[in-house]
Amino acid sequence: MRIKNPQDFGAAAMFVLIGLAGFFLGGDLEFGTASKMGPRYFPGILSLLIVALGLGLGASSLAVKGPRIEPVQLRPVAVVIGVVLLFGYLLDIVGLALSTMILTLVAAFARREVRIVESLLLGAGLAIFVVVLFVYALSQPLPAWWGAP
Repeated sequence: MRIKNPQDFGAAAMFVLIGLAGFFLGGDLEFGTASKMGPRYFPGILSLLIVALGLGLGASSLAVKGPRIEPVQLRPVAVVIGVVLLFGYLLDIVGLALSTMILTLVAAFARREVRIVESLLLGAGLAIFVVVLFVYALSQPLPAWWGAP
């Protein structure tokens, strides 16, 4: 058999691997039954559905022709990973609002054309939204501002 759609085949392989990892990493939890669900029941069923989706996508990648896999763009991948790490580091130091602003500004550099004004406006709106949502509406124990407890 020959792979006719490498993009779908790669996605299928990732679905199967993630689904199997999700299923087997919860191996020490009780599965339960449909009438008395254990803590592994829903994640286990969801993991198996992801595996089934991956197998179906993999089968279709053998039958339907599709585009080839494009070369990986390292800049966006590196920026996104760096932004996530930077956000986690800055959250306790400068608070949720400023961390979100910095995250949005640095993430803008994943694109070739960086739009500073749009990124500032998006960052301000997103910072207001996450502070209102997580700190005030959901009462999460996150520092909203610089120096807040």
